[in-house]
Amino acid sequence: MVKLDILSDPICPWCYIGKANLDRALESVGDTPFEIEWHPFQLNPDMAPEGMDRREYLETKFGGKDGAIRAYTPVVEAAEAAGLEIDFEGIKRTPNTLNAHRLIHWAGIEGRQTPVVAALFRAYFREGRDIGDIDVLADIADAAGLDAAMIRKLMLGDADCDEIRARDAWAREHGVTGVPTFVVGQRHAVPGAQPPELWAKVIAEIAAQQPAADNG
Repeated sequence: MVKLDILSDPICPWCYIGKANLDRALESVGDTPFEIEWHPFQLNPDMAPEGMDRREYLETKFGGKDGAIRAYTPVVEAAEAAGLEIDFEGIKRTPNTLNAHRLIHWAGIEGRQTPVVAALFRAYFREGRDIGDIDVLADIADAAGLDAAMIRKLMLGDADCDEIRARDAWAREHGVTGVPTFVVGQRHAVPGAQPPELWAKVIAEIAAQQPAADNG
């Protein structure tokens, strides 16, 4: 197995698209060569804890409604190409994702990271749920087989907040400026939502190297 570290934010549409493209490539080979670990990177680390109105956020970030539309046109096109349904109209708030990253971290301890990441993407982009809300996160945890009561209790405190912030800061200090960023084998960084064809090529290269590694 080759380590695949993925830096992402569950409100990043390109991260959602990037995961879908990776999933498609993995489905085509039928057997994943990767040991996947998800890492925190907040698009908006200074966001208020309660989040903010989605329309206000977009228009502030992109300089008005027209700017927001221009910025999101390629996102919509890439999502359609990846076979994803995104209900942008259904998203009413842009959350602070610190708690979502805490949930992903705790899911990793239980070996449930990728299902929780997938559920967060689905909740935000398809169901319009506020994934900054503790009750929503506890519900996602429960559906993934985690202890929802314990997750809710941890969310009410500050457990692992400093660790998430430190890991986010470490990524920035080491040159990560945007997500998704994939790191293959702890050596090769692959930035952006790459197409399935690129991942198919990477997987083929890994498979080609495997016999030599086994014989060594």
